[in-house]
Amino acid sequence: MPALGSAALVVDEPRSASAIVGGEFIGHHLLHIDGYSRIKNELPTGKSIQSRTFIAGGRRWCIHYYPNGTRSEDADFISVFLSLDESAGGPVKARAKFELLDRAGNPLQLESHATDLRVFSPGGSGYGFNDFIKREFLEKSEHLLNDCFRISCDVIIPKELHTEDRIVSLLDVVPPPDLNQHLADLLKSKEGADVTFQVAGESFSVHRFLLAARSRVFKAELWGAMKESTATGDCIRIDDMLPQVFKALLHFIYTDSLPQMEEQEEAAMAQHLLEAADRYDMQRLKLICEEKLYRHLDVGTAATTLVLAEQHSCRGLKQACIEFLKSPDALEAVMETDGFEHLTKSCPVLVKELMSELYLFKQCKRRKLKT
Repeated sequence: MPALGSAALVVDEPRSASAIVGGEFIGHHLLHIDGYSRIKNELPTGKSIQSRTFIAGGRRWCIHYYPNGTRSEDADFISVFLSLDESAGGPVKARAKFELLDRAGNPLQLESHATDLRVFSPGGSGYGFNDFIKREFLEKSEHLLNDCFRISCDVIIPKELHTEDRIVSLLDVVPPPDLNQHLADLLKSKEGADVTFQVAGESFSVHRFLLAARSRVFKAELWGAMKESTATGDCIRIDDMLPQVFKALLHFIYTDSLPQMEEQEEAAMAQHLLEAADRYDMQRLKLICEEKLYRHLDVGTAATTLVLAEQHSCRGLKQACIEFLKSPDALEAVMETDGFEHLTKSCPVLVKELMSELYLFKQCKRRKLKT
């Protein structure tokens, strides 16, 4: 029996951690195709032009661009292949990923292609895709702008498997920021709300300090020179906005994000919120709405979106609509829509501007074909 005071102490071993790592090196290259039509006309099927060499993973690579495909069965497609430069030394295991980019530089998921892991030999033909993009699709799309488009190429090289030590944190993990959730709960609970908006017959109780902090127009309405003309007691009436639009506007004011909604609902809501954002001078919300309307730009929405962009001074969105309409097929289809009839009646000056832009575009295209 151990002597009094000599009880054995149990000491925890220090915690440790390690990792087995199978990482990858990813190199990026952006290939610009400028003068698409001339390149297509000068290089028949089976003929390619090589990009400038670029370095990825310490090795030199290049892209072979076939504007009319590599073989007769691929003559309707653009083909792209990644190859290892002949001066690069020994073979390399890698994967190649090619993506068509939209005007904003974002990859199109339906036009993204990646190879399996392959052994690339210096000076070899490389690996890629005979059917990367169908030319008919590209030529009818808005992604071919001023006879130019862009392809992103990723070179993905697996690293050697290795192990490494990891630090064990003795501290609790810091949770992510959740201020937006607390403010959303405050909006929902209405606790401490001190002003009410009547929007087309529906009431919304809110916190005036928060609205004033987010919009200088609301600040003027609630605390400034406009207060007397807009409020009746502690109630402010808004008769020219849908309740669901004002609800979405409040959600953005409190959380700096838009509520979740279906894809079709998102496009319609973006139109209404763009008007609200311009009305209350909320520039971030306005830009978010512009981006969403741009993503939903098609034959059915082009004319109405162009009118909206003109009315609310959205220069980028307006130019995107005009570029979309420069396609003869798109313009012809848009002219059959009710939206185009609304455009001609409500903004005749804008129609003249559009026609002028299209005329200059056709003239420029003719000059390029002649050269």
